[in-house]
Order: sequence, then structure tokens, then C-alpha cells
Amino acid sequence: MARWVAGLDGCRGAWAGALIDLDDPARWRCTRVPRVIDLLDGPEAPACIGIDVPIGLPDRVSGGGRSADRAARALLGAGRSSVFPVPPRPAVYAASYDAAKALSRAGSAPPFAPSIQCWNILRYVREVDDLLRGRPDLAARLHEVHPEVAFFRLNGDRRLGAGKKGPARAEGLAERRALLIEAGLPAALVGSRPQPGVGADDHLDALAALVVARDIAAGRAEPLPKVIERDSYGLPIVIWAPAVPAVARP
Repeated sequence: MARWVAGLDGCRGAWAGALIDLDDPARWRCTRVPRVIDLLDGPEAPACIGIDVPIGLPDRVSGGGRSADRAARALLGAGRSSVFPVPPRPAVYAASYDAAKALSRAGSAPPFAPSIQCWNILRYVREVDDLLRGRPDLAARLHEVHPEVAFFRLNGDRRLGAGKKGPARAEGLAERRALLIEAGLPAALVGSRPQPGVGADDHLDALAALVVARDIAAGRAEPLPKVIERDSYGLPIVIWAPAVPAVARP
């Protein structure tokens, strides 16, 4: 019986996915799905999925973000800006950006408003939140991860030498591929071409989410924070990091 795990990362109106069979790592595939449920209820029915999207939305937010966001930023240190503060639930479901900013300021202490970049991805947040509130059993299979947290951990809790965008993009993508292979993913999977409509960076972020899903399934992943809060619907507020590499990087 195959034991599939998967990683998901948002991409251009859909989701970039990567799957692997834990019992036969030579069996893997990459995909692009319109909805998260398409992977959950797909032929492999992964038992564990790491997904780069906030899960668990407090009605009010204090201290500059959810406890998971604060814990992830503390781990990343100088790279903390890659973890944006998730606004309170009412702001996530606002009808417009202006309404979201107003609702976020009213529901946070100290008050903050989501950036336009955050607003543009909130539809992904709503999709997953609606899914888990409608089918709470899926919360045991779908887990929040953050690619930059994953790569930071795989790099020995150190910042990577280059980003995945900008002038050093090629170097940054190559560095991430090397980390994924060191983490135990097949080189053929890591070197595979992204699916049509999936950017190279989204493809690698889905693979990073896959590594975390594998470690969650094995009981090796680290929760950020250690003490997991839950929102008013019982959804966990936690970002999962992969296990500390067995061999320290030079």
C-alpha cells in the first residue's frame, strides 16, 4: 500500500503540487491543481500535505501577528520580513481591500493593516479556511508550512546566499535545489520541469512543503510555536518546520 505525502504552493490562480510515495521514493509526480481539494481527494489521497497558506485565523490579533507568525519570524531573524502578519478573520473575509484594512486595524493590537501583497493572496486563505471548516476531518492531513522557514532550517538555520527572485535568481534557485536533494528528495524530482503555469520558484516552494510534510508524517517536524493555539473553529495556529538536518552543512 503506497503512502503518499505532498506539498502545495499557490501559483497564478491555482496550486503547484508535488507528491512522493514514502515507501517507494522513485514514485513521485508534480502537478498543478485548481483547488486544494483536487489533491486531497485525488488518486493518491495524500495522508499528509504541507501547504504554504495560513491555517487558523484568530478573531483578534495581538503582538503584530498570530503566535505562529511571531515564532517563525523569531526563527528567521534577519529574514523575518518573508513572514507577513496574517490579519484577523473578519479582515480575511472583507469584500474590498479598503474594508480589509479597516477591519484589520479594528481587530489588532497594535493596529496593523494587511499589505496589498497580503490582500492579493487572501483568496487562497479563504479557500483553505472554507474547506477545513466544512470538512474538519481534513485538518489532520493539511498542515501550514512556510517555504522560507523550510529552506532556512535545511540550510542549518542560516540565511541562504541568494534570493529566488531578482538578479541573483539563478543562484538562489540552484542553492534551493541543492538543499532539497541534501534533504533526501530524489534528484530527478528536484530537477524536474515545473508544470505549465507554475513558476520555477513556486515549484521549489512546493518541494520544500513536501519535505516538511514528509517530516510531519514521520513525527520529526518542529511546530512553531511549541505550544499550539487554536482559533474559534478549532483550527491549529502553527507553522511546521522540517527536522534539523542530520549532518550540519559546512
